[in-house]
Amino acid sequence: MTPSNERADLVFEPSGRQVRVPVGVTLFDAASWNGIAIDSTCGGHGTCKKCKVRVLEGDAPVTSLDTRAFHTEDLREGWRLACRVEARGDLRVDVPPLTTRPKAATVGVGRKVILRPAVQKRFVELSEPTLKDQRADLERLLDAMDDLELRTDLFALRAIGPALRAADYKVTAVVVDDVLVAVEPGDTSERLFGIAYDLGTTTVVATILDLATGTPLAVQSMLNRQQQSGADVISRISTIMLDPTALGRLTTHAHETLDELTAAVCEEAGVEPREVYEIAVAGNATMTHIALGIDPEPLGVAPFVLTTRAFPELLASDLGVKVHPRARAVVFPAFGAYVGGDITAGLLAAGMDRDQRTRLFIDIGTNCEIVLSSDAGLLVTAAPAGPAFEGASIRCGMRAAKGAIEAVKMTPEDLALQVIGEAEPKGLCGSGLVDAVAELVSLGFIEASGRFVTEEAARDLAPELAYRLTTVGEERVFVLHWLREPGDVERSIYLSQRDVRELQFAKAAIATGWTLLLEDAGVAVEDVKQVLLAGSFGSYLSPASAVRLGLVPELPVLRVVSAGNVAGEGAKMALLSVRERAGAVALLEEVNYVELSDRPDFNDRFVDRLSFPV
Repeated sequence: MTPSNERADLVFEPSGRQVRVPVGVTLFDAASWNGIAIDSTCGGHGTCKKCKVRVLEGDAPVTSLDTRAFHTEDLREGWRLACRVEARGDLRVDVPPLTTRPKAATVGVGRKVILRPAVQKRFVELSEPTLKDQRADLERLLDAMDDLELRTDLFALRAIGPALRAADYKVTAVVVDDVLVAVEPGDTSERLFGIAYDLGTTTVVATILDLATGTPLAVQSMLNRQQQSGADVISRISTIMLDPTALGRLTTHAHETLDELTAAVCEEAGVEPREVYEIAVAGNATMTHIALGIDPEPLGVAPFVLTTRAFPELLASDLGVKVHPRARAVVFPAFGAYVGGDITAGLLAAGMDRDQRTRLFIDIGTNCEIVLSSDAGLLVTAAPAGPAFEGASIRCGMRAAKGAIEAVKMTPEDLALQVIGEAEPKGLCGSGLVDAVAELVSLGFIEASGRFVTEEAARDLAPELAYRLTTVGEERVFVLHWLREPGDVERSIYLSQRDVRELQFAKAAIATGWTLLLEDAGVAVEDVKQVLLAGSFGSYLSPASAVRLGLVPELPVLRVVSAGNVAGEGAKMALLSVRERAGAVALLEEVNYVELSDRPDFNDRFVDRLSFPV
């Protein structure tokens, strides 16, 4: 695009925010540059068709992509894709509200730990100095805690004198590991808190803990503000590779997300942010690198190299979290570019290295991490599942937010939907997609190959549901919910033939991953005693549907367990116990990473796993 000095004035409703941008800039980019959230999972590249806005005033010609995303009536009303509208003149645009609190797993499978946090507070009553006792303030304080060998932080040195004299030499020393980080007037020994974060690509979860008792006080979740740069880590890495300013922008978005959640959990728990002395962060390698301002580009290109597996001593402020100025940050180490700290935290919580049983740990998402524990030790790998489980590549897909169909049940006579928020259905999220395909496979409407059966065959199998099997254009679809009157297929929520193919590719990648791990360890499928489905998606995925489609090994359903937010549980454990924290670091030496991309048998195994079990 040729640079131009011309400018266009844009007004984004309902906030009324006014911005001025160079002529030719897209609405999506203009909004992103100015911190205005527009839904997208592709980062404005025109593939997800989710950045829907309504142009209220100004000229916005219809593009070919708009005609595929909207009906004629919607186009007449001004609906456009923001990534395709170029600001050639002044515009006033209505932006639909973005779901910032998606449905997310906030708790998960964990273990009891012996409470021994790195943070401790010691209340001391000191004698006042005299001409005969002219010990320095620090010396006087350390002498009262001679059972501890402490280093001193400059922040504490600045605070010690005023604190001692303001409180008649009755103060509380704040110690993190072996460092005196603060001195507070009076007795504040019962007020010490930490915050655990699950820094996800889509959703971020924060839990504030009372470190004196180990009790969780509040938990909040929100959409990662980086989502405008794409739904998956590859999209975000690509954005940074193409735009020299993008890393700084995405780092800022990560900090804003963490800090907003910090304020929310502190307010709910009745805790002042300055009373939070330590945080723990569990995130995948890309999210962690970006949050720390480290270029993630090497993670996205072969040979997929991390800047570091483990991080040096960090402060919460390095992650933009506004708590106590000297609060420490514990960031979980990673096994590899695509098996990050969130998996390390999850393995810690699940006790994968402590159980004698043969177990599979599967964190399902755009990138699926798989861990096998057996007599052969711990094997881990990552499988490229793609964005189907996030709803990004699904025709009527959406995130797991209010209005998303999250569960589907079918009989030959009826169909029942479970919708998040008990609202009118708006789309289909990942768990609903898996359920819908599993139910249609069970009914016989979808063959083992993944193809829909003929309408005649459908009438023989389930005549009450057969009318839902129809076409949109030349593509076969199955209608889950009529948004208008029955028969208006294009304005319905449906499962398309392409959607089924997307799910097949995703499940084949995952199944190939655990199959190869089992073979490398010399373990038979029937020897697996438990399958843990981890992460937010795993929390809401039906184990029966996962088994039915071959997403997990064909085992009794009771062996398949939804583990929930185990990454968040691991982060909590790191705050509550220095022993468990050391255990997370030790995992780096106990786990063997298996790279699938250079396996000569991967493609053949992948093709073998495409079919649904019959």
